[in-house]
Amino acid sequence: MNLKAMVQIDVLEKPIERIKETCVMMGIAEKFERALPELETFLEGEVANGETRETRLTYDGLCYLQQIFSRK
Repeated sequence: MNLKAMVQIDVLEKPIERIKETCVMMGIAEKFERALPELETFLEGEVANGETRETRLTYDGLCYLQQIFSRK
């Protein structure tokens, strides 16, 4: 069993849910769903670099989504 993957999923669960809720409130849930794989990859990289604070992952994830949305 891969415990490291399980830990990453647990660490990312709340930030991703908070980001999703924010996007739903802003009326951009569809954009969020399309960007989710790229967002997950970004957040996994942040966790790999040692970031585990939920608030920081949420904030960084929202900033990253803003960059993605402005590119498209």
